[in-house]
Amino acid sequence: MDLSSSAAEREFRAHIRETVTRHLPADLKAKVESGVRLKKADGVRWHKILAGLGWGAPNWPKEHGGCGWSGGELYIFEEEQALAGCPPLSPFAIKMVGPVLIAFGTSEQQERFLPRARNAEDYWCQGYSEPGSGSDLASLQTKAVRSGEDYIVNGMKIWTSYAHEADWMFALVRTDGSGKQQEGITVLLIDMRTKGISHRPIITIDGAHILNEVRFDDVRVPVANRIGEEGKGWTYAKFLLGNERALIAQIAASTRLLAKLKSIAKTEANGFGGRLIDEADFRAKLAALEVELEALRITNERVLYEAKTGTVGNGGAILKSKGTFISQALSEIMAEAVAFYGAPWLPAALDASWNEPAIGPDYAKGAVPLYMRQRANTIEGGTEEIQKNVIAKQVLGL
Repeated sequence: MDLSSSAAEREFRAHIRETVTRHLPADLKAKVESGVRLKKADGVRWHKILAGLGWGAPNWPKEHGGCGWSGGELYIFEEEQALAGCPPLSPFAIKMVGPVLIAFGTSEQQERFLPRARNAEDYWCQGYSEPGSGSDLASLQTKAVRSGEDYIVNGMKIWTSYAHEADWMFALVRTDGSGKQQEGITVLLIDMRTKGISHRPIITIDGAHILNEVRFDDVRVPVANRIGEEGKGWTYAKFLLGNERALIAQIAASTRLLAKLKSIAKTEANGFGGRLIDEADFRAKLAALEVELEALRITNERVLYEAKTGTVGNGGAILKSKGTFISQALSEIMAEAVAFYGAPWLPAALDASWNEPAIGPDYAKGAVPLYMRQRANTIEGGTEEIQKNVIAKQVLGL
């Protein structure tokens, strides 16, 4: 198994790096590097720039307006974007519902939704988790009852990212409760402007409003907005979750944060007349994480190799579990690196319009919010306990 980069891959990386550097607006790059909170408009703006380059949906096949890139090329694209300081794109349209529509949607649905998703004209959210139905997703209770050419939806979703800004939601609903839990689940595409939909913000410990509680009260959804067959939603949900869990590994983002930490450690004082990088304990923790991240990157390369060659493998089950722990550990070291400058943080200071004097270096203001936000990494997309069960079954054969 040869995991080294080919000449073609190195050429591809150079092309991506040069193009991204040339087209990334300086103000967006500055926002990312300063740690201020990005707004929906920032991500949409960058997505539209990529769409203008033909890169609006790089993971899609060419016949649906994508780039048709290999897994390795997609990884290079993601890594170069992260290293360049590009705003992260919302994954819900391009990496989640888009592939589901391509695999299971009708031609009418594909023609209606895919171009708008590719060009950042529709903003999507995911309606999966419910109170009591998070990791045990099959126990969901939001009901959809057929009424002529519509479904009448009643129930509640929770932890719904960007529901307050989304145009559409792809949601799991229960259309039949008579069989096993996994049976009777259906996927619906729901217009978030439909009468009967309401949402309340869930403000997380870092002071951000991303998550929401969403209620459905007699919401009418056309049957034409159903993905695939009624009652087969669990199959489609598993297909989508595979994409989501790969995203949460955050290899490219962790690579960028590690590089930032090294730069900070070479300049930040340690309080004893030296630099932070001169402290053996800090340097050892940073080195250990770099080794773990490199091992994760090699695991990812192995998974990509298996996908390219058709080899059966289960390395992908490890990516989400290990990747989230690495991202959490890096955020802990970042909070340690900024020391007391991280303590007096204000949520308002993370807004780009904040004009009060900075407390400490510019990179310090986002360290504690990042640390707190990353606590959720081992919960979202399937808790760590669930991931360990998957690894035990698929990798260890237990």
